[in-house]
Amino acid sequence: MAAQTIQLAAEVAAQLASTKSLHPTQQWLTAFMSTQKSTTPLPALTQTASFRLLSSDIATSLSSDASFCLPPDVSDVNIKERRLQGSVVLQLLGIEDMSKSRWEQIEAIEALERGEGTKGREIIRVTNTEEEDDSGTNVSKGGGPHKLSLQDTRRTKVFGIESKEIQGLGLGISIGCKLVVKNAVVARGVILMEPASTTLLGGKVDSWHRSWKENRKMELRAAIEASERSARSNS
Repeated sequence: MAAQTIQLAAEVAAQLASTKSLHPTQQWLTAFMSTQKSTTPLPALTQTASFRLLSSDIATSLSSDASFCLPPDVSDVNIKERRLQGSVVLQLLGIEDMSKSRWEQIEAIEALERGEGTKGREIIRVTNTEEEDDSGTNVSKGGGPHKLSLQDTRRTKVFGIESKEIQGLGLGISIGCKLVVKNAVVARGVILMEPASTTLLGGKVDSWHRSWKENRKMELRAAIEASERSARSNS
């Protein structure tokens, strides 16, 4: 890269790190800058870079330096409690509303597919804007707490539990959505998530989202059928 482009890339990286805790790899940043005009203002470049990172698999786009990742033994249930150090970017692989039955979860997913959301007990029509789609936070309200399946840039997986309500978190959130946990408590291998330690960045990985919706409904239906068979056999 030319000297001017190198300097601009460094400024983009600094902005992403300071505002969203996103640390792109040098390879990703070089490839990104090669598609941009050197005359593009820094705010516009940073916004475009952020959008693309939030739509990517962070295991291929963000740094896997240990200081930005979960401890390898984060899911160790033998460790009663510990606190993560600093900020860690995670991507959402799955979500479950622990307050809803299996049938209610299926109905909620299908309602969102029809463009409907919930506000309290009232069903409302949801019209997505481009910004809402990109944020990954157009959600079904009124449920929770939620259990999340999460992954860091080293593909280390961990579960998170919403210990206090987090605005924007719900069954309608996009799979692949990125979030930052900062100095969060991990209890028995599960991250305790609350507004003070969790920030939703948004984003979506389209292929993951489509696959999760279909697979999740099949898993829930299979669990319902298995429960019904067990009940019949015990009656």
